[in-house]
Amino acid sequence: MKSTTRGTLAAVLTGVAAAVGATAAPAVAAETVPVPVPLDGVERALNVQTPKIAGQLPVPMPGSPDGPRYVEGRLLPERALPQLPVSAGLPGADVHTPLPHVLGDGFDHLGVGAPAADLRTLTPGLSLDTPLTPPNPDNFGLPEPKLPQVAVLTPLLQTVPGANVVMGAGA
Repeated sequence: MKSTTRGTLAAVLTGVAAAVGATAAPAVAAETVPVPVPLDGVERALNVQTPKIAGQLPVPMPGSPDGPRYVEGRLLPERALPQLPVSAGLPGADVHTPLPHVLGDGFDHLGVGAPAADLRTLTPGLSLDTPLTPPNPDNFGLPEPKLPQVAVLTPLLQTVPGANVVMGAGA
């Protein structure tokens, strides 16, 4: 094969690979999973209007923990058991139910929408230290006794939930 033919073939293959790569969508994890509640069979069987119910379940995503931190003068690092961050959300719900008119035909509706809210958490952690000091050169390299230290790192929970309640005409 001539060098010009090889160069042309390489250019065509590079262009095709770039076009395929540009059109391919990256795989992205869903933040919530929709959960519909099918009530169509009840509506058809009983010939009544049923509520429309749907929900969203969050998918928890663990993060990377802050590792142990070494501190001068301690034998064990701080945060011996690190806190693990987890981000997800609170479950969401969407409910629309028909309300019969009191004085006429047709229906009004009542709706409650509580979208999934972001949630950020940190698991509990533990920080401890031994009852001995590091080797002391003034004491022939032997450690000295001291009081042990234990600290529990408290968990964290941050979110801002919200909801909408609406009433209106129509089903």
